[in-house]
Amino acid sequence: MKEVNPQETSRAYAFEMWMNAPMPMVTFFKTLNVSRLVKISRESGMKFNMLICWCIGKAARNVKEFYLLPVGGKLMQYDTIAVNTIVANREGEVSSCDIPFCDDLSMFNQHYLRLTKQVAESCVNHDLTESMVIGTSALAQYEIDGAVGMYSGIFNNPFLIWGKYKRRLLKTTLTVSFQFHHTQMDGAHASRFLDEVQKEIDNLRI
Repeated sequence: MKEVNPQETSRAYAFEMWMNAPMPMVTFFKTLNVSRLVKISRESGMKFNMLICWCIGKAARNVKEFYLLPVGGKLMQYDTIAVNTIVANREGEVSSCDIPFCDDLSMFNQHYLRLTKQVAESCVNHDLTESMVIGTSALAQYEIDGAVGMYSGIFNNPFLIWGKYKRRLLKTTLTVSFQFHHTQMDGAHASRFLDEVQKEIDNLRI
């Protein structure tokens, strides 16, 4: 992670326009076809949440804007990406767990299982401060359509939220909300990312 001069990046105009905006976050909604993930999860025993987190990381790695993030009024550049998941811990509360992204699904799964178990038992967050972290929160027991207004003014990281997937006659769908800082990316970048998530789901093979 290193600080970069915004004027020397493709985000120069966005940095000037949005860095000090009172509400710089934008939220998009998209309904994904997750039929393939549900099928693979059942057949392989892999967790559905792990599979979608991996697809999110794999889609993000091809969008260069994900490697830039406004932090403390500065624009930071990262070399690696991580995907965060919220974990129910042994005290009945929630903890945060950052999982380093890697192209190897089996290795990502190993990291996911080991780190989420560690966080659940220790009740201590696992943070990867040297990676650009994509936040996620799965409210899998509830039928929600998304979330807005998560901006804290401290954490500018992109963030996805979803609830329970919905079974249809011919497919299973999941509506996700994707919040991003406008300094980091524009709507076109966000839309491309969400399209890439769907492609990664459709192309997933184990």
